[in-house]
Amino acid sequence: MNKYIKETIKDFIPPVFLKIAQDITAKYGFFGNYSSWDAAKKASTGYGDDLILTKVKKSFLKIKAGEAFCERDSALFNSIQCSWPLLAGLLWIASKNNNRLIVADFGGSLGSTYFQCKLFLSNLNELKWNIIEQKKFVACGKEMFENEQLHFSYDLESCSQQVNPDVIILSAVLQYLENPYLFLEKIINMDFKYIIFDRTPFLNKGKDRITIQKVPPHIYDASYPAWFFNEEKFLKFFPEKYRMIAEFDAHDKVNIPSKFKGFIFGKIEIKSN
Repeated sequence: MNKYIKETIKDFIPPVFLKIAQDITAKYGFFGNYSSWDAAKKASTGYGDDLILTKVKKSFLKIKAGEAFCERDSALFNSIQCSWPLLAGLLWIASKNNNRLIVADFGGSLGSTYFQCKLFLSNLNELKWNIIEQKKFVACGKEMFENEQLHFSYDLESCSQQVNPDVIILSAVLQYLENPYLFLEKIINMDFKYIIFDRTPFLNKGKDRITIQKVPPHIYDASYPAWFFNEEKFLKFFPEKYRMIAEFDAHDKVNIPSKFKGFIFGKIEIKSN
């Protein structure tokens, strides 16, 4: 939309509605630069509220019933919303493994990325998608959504021992962990063949930053701590055992000067062709 059209539209919108839109933009998003995770946690509501699970479960029941195609942050879509670079990475990994794919999806809700990608993975010889989540989500997933392909686990260790995943996915999740770098060390030491990150925020400049994300009520009423990372620091964790196979931009746009990105890493001994 060019500047002239924007200005023309603005002329026909009553000032009260412009003010409401500005207030909404100013009220929700990412805020603060906290000295510690604990400080940010005390100033937010957190993930524990049952309201979040209730809202997410309602969305996935509609997907299960065929009333929607997929979901993101409890919002429903009737069209394809998958991350194409992530999907390409999964298909590439499967192509190197006799069209078989075993996924560990850490923090995967009740199947957000699974349902976004499911159509394009349906012709694989084998697909096992294992979500590691909070206890309430796992219990709900096992009761209502688990099937031959989709499984839920309480912790990464038991999932890894049971199914030996080809790849671990972290989509929009690393930034919500209290100790993200300890977790990076953990998954690197677990020797996954491939690691895929998606929708991970990196500051345009400066050191890592701890913020609070305030979620608009039409999604669900919640707030919680969230990291924004220094990309150079993040990438230093991988060269010893992993090499970057691909990097790509995600489409998230927020109120802090940053870019959301994704990466596909493979163990050093794995050939790219």
